[in-house]
Order: sequence, then C-alpha cells, then structure tokens
Amino acid sequence: MSTPSTNNQATDKPVAGRRKYGFATAIAVVIANMIGTGVFTSLGFQLINFQSGFAILLLWTVGGVAALCGAMSYAELGAALPRSGGEYNFLTRIYHPAAGFVSGWVSATIGFAAPVALAAITFAAYATSVVDEGGSYWRQQALACALIMVMAAIHGGRRGASGAMQKIFTLIKLLVIIAFCSAAIFVLITPQPVSFLPSPTDADVIRSGAFAVSLIYVSFAYAGWNAATYLSGEIENPQKNLPRILTLGTLIVMVAYIALNAVFLKAAPIEDMVGQVEIGFIAAKALFGKAGADLTGLVMASLLISTVSAMTIAGPRVLQMIGQDFAAFARLAQINRDGIPSMAIYFQSAIAIGFIITSSFDFILVFAGFTLALNTFFTVLGVYVLRWREPTLARPYKTFGYPFTPLIFLILTAWTLTYVLIQRPVEGLFGLALIVGGVLFYIATKSVRGGGIKVK
Repeated sequence: MSTPSTNNQATDKPVAGRRKYGFATAIAVVIANMIGTGVFTSLGFQLINFQSGFAILLLWTVGGVAALCGAMSYAELGAALPRSGGEYNFLTRIYHPAAGFVSGWVSATIGFAAPVALAAITFAAYATSVVDEGGSYWRQQALACALIMVMAAIHGGRRGASGAMQKIFTLIKLLVIIAFCSAAIFVLITPQPVSFLPSPTDADVIRSGAFAVSLIYVSFAYAGWNAATYLSGEIENPQKNLPRILTLGTLIVMVAYIALNAVFLKAAPIEDMVGQVEIGFIAAKALFGKAGADLTGLVMASLLISTVSAMTIAGPRVLQMIGQDFAAFARLAQINRDGIPSMAIYFQSAIAIGFIITSSFDFILVFAGFTLALNTFFTVLGVYVLRWREPTLARPYKTFGYPFTPLIFLILTAWTLTYVLIQRPVEGLFGLALIVGGVLFYIATKSVRGGGIKVK
C-alpha cells in the first residue's frame, strides 16, 4: 500500500472552470455550523447540575476561549496543509494514514451526521411546539428527516444555489439573534433573580465534575469552529483567508452565545428550563407571551435550517477525501458537474436520518461531543508534532500565542474528556469503541484481496 503524497503544497486536484467559495460564504459556513442545536438546547441540561448564573456564563466563556484557541491552531495547520478534509487531512499528514482514516471514520459516522440529526430534531421540536407544545414524537421525526432530505437535494445540486442559500440563512440567523436579545432588553420588566456576579459557592461548582461534564455540552455547541478546514481546497486563497475565517467566525459566535444565555437566564424561571430542549421557546413565552413564543418558535426553527445546511456542505468533504485516497471508497469521491461531492452528501444524510430514528437526544449529544473533542485534541496536538517533524514546512500563518494557545485548548479538552469518562462512562466508552472500530475496519479492509483499500 502506498502512502499519500507528502508534497508540502498538496491541495485538492484542480478542476477547470470550477467555482470556489468566497470569504463571505466560508465564514457563513463556520458561523452556521456553530450556531445551532447546542446554544438553543444545552442550557436545560446544564441547569440540572447547577443553577449559578455566574458559573453558566463562565462555562460559555471558557468554551469560547477553548474554541478560539483551537481555531487559531487549526488555522496554522489549514494554511500549511491546504487540502479539504479537516482532521482527516491533518492527521494523515502528521501521524499516519490510519490516524487520518479513523478521524474520517469518526467524521463520517458521527462527526457531522450526529450534529445534523440533533439540529434537525431541534428544528422539528421548535416547529411543532407552535402547534402542540411538546409535539408528536412521530411528527417531529418525520419533519426532521424531511429537512435533511431537502438540504441534501439542494447541496447535492448546483454550487451557486448552495452558496447563496447558506449566506442568506446565516445572515438571517445573526439578525434574529441580535433582534431577540435587543427585544428582551426592552420587554424584560421584571427579570429573573439570577446574578451573574460570583458567589462563595461558585468555586465549588467550578471545581466539580458537573462543571467539566457541562463543558462537553458547551464544546458541542461550539463545534463547527473548524468547519472551514473541511473545504479548504474549495475556498478562494485558503492560505490567506482561512486564519481570518476561523478566528473571526469563532469570535462572533462566542459573543452571541454569552448574550443569548444571559437573556435566557433572565427571561424564564430556571425551574421551567431544567432538562428541557426548547429553551428559546420557553424564554420567548416568558418574554412575549404565547403568541410571541409561537412566532419565536417558528423563527428559531428556521435558524436551524442554516445549521443543517452548513453541515451538509462541510461534512461530506471528509468522505470525499477518503474516497480520493482509498480505492474501496472511491464512489464517495464522485462529483457532479459543479465539483460537488453529491454521493458523499447523500451518504452522510442517510446516516443522520438513521440517528434520528434510533437514538435519544441526550445520548447523541454527549456521545458525539466526547468523540469529537477527542478528535480535535489530537489534531491540535499535531501543531507541536508537525513543527517538530517538519520545521522547514512553509507556514503562511503561525498560531498566535504559540506555544500557549494550543496548550490551553489541550488542557481544557483533556480535563473535560477525563470527567466525561468518570461521570458519563457509557457515552465515553461508546466513543472509544467507535474509534477502535475504525482502526479494526481500516486493518480489515486493507487486507481484503491483498489490499483492497489501496491509497491512490
């Protein structure tokens, strides 16, 4: 079996006449990938463990700092290794093709399919809450599956329609969040008695396992800060634009998340939100009454369309790169006349629909969050490994604050992963089992008929 090319400037194979995504579309993909299920659902699960306003906002701030540190680290890797595929591309080059394959395996099975499923489920929950609070389970499943199929059809078609839709829905998403937070300030006459100042008991909360486990919910909400690296080869001038796209996109989302959670906590009684998924609907009902909540529910449902849309754009590029490199998966690399990996898009969407039909929301969230955090941990660690192994490699962008920036991400992520294994061992062990399964699949498939998984 041959190994992938180690050409320092290796990128996706150019296709004559193929259009590329511009700066605006790429940053829209990052923002839309991040602002989705997590911020509109995870507060309810965090409040089960602790109900301190200061600790909650600190949680979202720490998660934002970790995401920003990760984004700046990925920016260096993406500029130095400008090929689509995200972690699959990075880990293949930095460690070994097996590491890249396992990363691609994770991305293919849960990395994007699980978040797409969660976003679609949340979309359906908000949409049906207007008609019937709580909604019919089967109605929600059908609506969630329908959304995924529509997005797959759009993004598996023409690039112009795909990019235009993503920019429009992302702009709407940001404007709605700004409008919601602004309206809440004017409407909120009697805010809930939640303090955002530290109290003597907050130190114990922050040191607890519950805080670390809650950080996995926040990490999942921030997941997507690395989205642009999945389509590096399709971005105009990636070596210059990618660092700006990742950093600016993450900063915008961080501010939006902290503002939204502050509004949620001040708007609705904590007891109404504990363990609930439709946090935005509950807060809107407390702020604007039933009619206002119905309208807000529909608007927030529409926001999640852009999340499903963005992940349907970014995720399949990992499958496409696997298809290009491994002959056994060549069909996933098939592209249409616009250079879009339509087969990979349909495959990922089918997996997401499978998650909707078979799994619970909370289990998918923790399971996916743990596994994705492990994936990004080794990728950020790769910044140190690549500098050590290839010190002369051209790096158009170097991580700001190196070596401390990647180290902050690694420490926070390791702390979170450890406590998830302690507090939620079932989800953690499922994540580790998925990774082991990827290794075994790589070995088994490679040996079929004397190497049926030949790298091209």
